[in-house]
Amino acid sequence: MVLPQNNMEKQKQILKRKDIPENFKWKLEKMYESDELWENDIVDVRKSVEEMLKYVGKLGDCAENLFGALHLNDEISQKIENVYVYARMRKDEDNTVTKYQAMSDKAQGLAVEVQSNLSFMVPEIISISEQKIRRFLKENENLRLYTFYLEELLRQKEHILSKEEEQILAQMGELAAAPKNVFGMINNADIKFPSIMDENDEAVEVTKGRYIKFLESSDRRVRQDAFKALYSAYEKQKNTIASTLNYSVKKDVFYAKVRKYESALQASLDGDDIPLSVYDNLIETVEENLDAMYRYMKLRKKALGVDELHMYDLYKPIVKEIELEIPYEEAKKQVKEGLKPLGKNYIEILEKGFNEGWIDVYENEGKTSGAYSFGTYSSPPYVMLNHQDTAHDMFTLAHEMGHSLHSYYSHKYQPYVYGGYTIFVAEVASTVNEALLMEHLLKTTQDKNKKMYLMNHYLEQFRGTVYRQTMFAKFEKIIHEKLENGEALTPENLSEIYVDLNKLYYGPDVVIDDEIKMEWARIPHFYNAFYVYKYATGYSAAISLSQKILKEGDVAVEKYLNFLKGGGSDYPINLLKGAGVDMTTTDPIHHALKVFKKLVDEMEKMLS
Repeated sequence: MVLPQNNMEKQKQILKRKDIPENFKWKLEKMYESDELWENDIVDVRKSVEEMLKYVGKLGDCAENLFGALHLNDEISQKIENVYVYARMRKDEDNTVTKYQAMSDKAQGLAVEVQSNLSFMVPEIISISEQKIRRFLKENENLRLYTFYLEELLRQKEHILSKEEEQILAQMGELAAAPKNVFGMINNADIKFPSIMDENDEAVEVTKGRYIKFLESSDRRVRQDAFKALYSAYEKQKNTIASTLNYSVKKDVFYAKVRKYESALQASLDGDDIPLSVYDNLIETVEENLDAMYRYMKLRKKALGVDELHMYDLYKPIVKEIELEIPYEEAKKQVKEGLKPLGKNYIEILEKGFNEGWIDVYENEGKTSGAYSFGTYSSPPYVMLNHQDTAHDMFTLAHEMGHSLHSYYSHKYQPYVYGGYTIFVAEVASTVNEALLMEHLLKTTQDKNKKMYLMNHYLEQFRGTVYRQTMFAKFEKIIHEKLENGEALTPENLSEIYVDLNKLYYGPDVVIDDEIKMEWARIPHFYNAFYVYKYATGYSAAISLSQKILKEGDVAVEKYLNFLKGGGSDYPINLLKGAGVDMTTTDPIHHALKVFKKLVDEMEKMLS
């Protein structure tokens, strides 16, 4: 069975996993050829943990012991990652399959168990004097691989607890993950959305995967119906979801307090050695430039020809009579063309990902919503999509492949200990891909209406990634501060905070519909505290880097690829400086917002 290219437009009932053709599924057997081999690794991990426990109390005896423990820890961590990621991705294929729910739970339980057993390491290492550690580094050549890792421990020494306390925290890991896991099951498996009548007066079930496509519809009634249908489902779950978010924030505040941080925000940023000023500067700079967003909303209202601009009108392309359907094969072709400025080697790896089972393409019953790049040090950097043949989905493909190629380069050029990159830089590579693709499309598109459509999409990237994610960041800051000040989080005050922020960020020309008060309830990123601001800072950095790549050519490309190869071998601020942008200043944010203002100017002229 081969799906037609515009299958997801025509398919009214979501397919079961078994009915999706194999060439549109990722090949997880590259991680484990069978579930039995997965079980074998669990046994191996437990054996290695027993071996590791022989080092307890002996890390400071000699350089050889310290290296041996660190090396064995890496081996254990690699296997745990394989065990966890494989089970998680199998579950994400279809959240209703109880076997993979159980495997995912088992993998998470194993990770907590191992973390608890190995929690002696960090406290024991920091109990070794700095002078002795530096002597060990001189004595043992192999240990020098861990120089940056050990420097990081010394930097964070005041926030690392005793061996016994760290063990207790490690044992709490599974409980601490409960709010996120409960929300995930509600959001991906249990919540059900009503059906609506589509443009052809056919009943179609609303899904998270189809939602944006409905909001892009030229039929305003479809947009409104989809909007109301989606949020009606969350309204019914508001008390439960408010409770999960409340306890997720309490978990963040608890960990910050016990680790002697002044706030949950400081605790979150300290891992990347990011100054608090970077977070605050982002919010302040964006809020100083809301006039451009207000102008864009006024422009959108005029272009759509509506008396009132509602929240369900924000995704409708403002260029009339454009049906820009981009089947998956065409999306791959355009992404490849757009990324050619990154050089031959980059394109070869991109094609490898397209052709060798990295990508899970289409939505199916029970599949986790959205898109991500995921994998391990030894596996392909897989990509999950829920492709719907829209321009949005084409850019999503470019975005997620940016993550995956960043992982590919990092894993190839860095040892395991530095093979991962921090979340602060994670959105840079993905957004560089989107920016380069957009520049390619604007340059090669001759049709005026299609070009305006793309410009509108570019404006939407700014709205969604800089303005909207900054609004999310402000929401996170407010709700964490409320709990830190002893206030409660209820469905009512969460909704009130969220509505007020929408009013501030969208301005006087947008009707803030009552349903939007529940949007906070469907954002999974809020369960990964202070993550979303990195979309905005990453986007700002990416705009600067993409312009350098296009203007400076090979020199800029080499610096950029070195950044991708750097993994986690240095602090993210330093890695980005090496690539050519300084995120300790507001310059990249101002630069991005200037591009946004210029696009608004151009669209105003084209639509006048």
